[in-house]
Amino acid sequence: MQRAVRKYLKALEASDVDKAAALFTADGWVQSPFLGRLPVRAYMTKVASASSASELTVHDVLVSAEGHMRAVAYYLYDWRLKDGSMVAFECADVFNFDPDTGRIASVVLVYDTHLVRDAVENKYP
Repeated sequence: MQRAVRKYLKALEASDVDKAAALFTADGWVQSPFLGRLPVRAYMTKVASASSASELTVHDVLVSAEGHMRAVAYYLYDWRLKDGSMVAFECADVFNFDPDTGRIASVVLVYDTHLVRDAVENKYP
């Protein structure tokens, strides 16, 4: 699980839709505070189209101690948007895995939107 989470974060950092989608189940999705719940390809495409560069500093990838097929990535997201604005915020993304395939089934993004709302809210195409 940790390897898949780190691969996903690298794909997110690089805005690589195909690499990210390849880690998910066919019906995999991402839930974002700004974009709601979207299929992974739609989510990645929206983020990529709003981004000019990203740098993710991973603090930790934690695996469930309760026996669930779940991991949490805690990281700093330094994000430059297409309009040149920069935002940086801490994230704790919750990854749920499909027990049959081992692929990512869903990701729920958790972060304080108050800190980034003005810079991000209306920047997605």
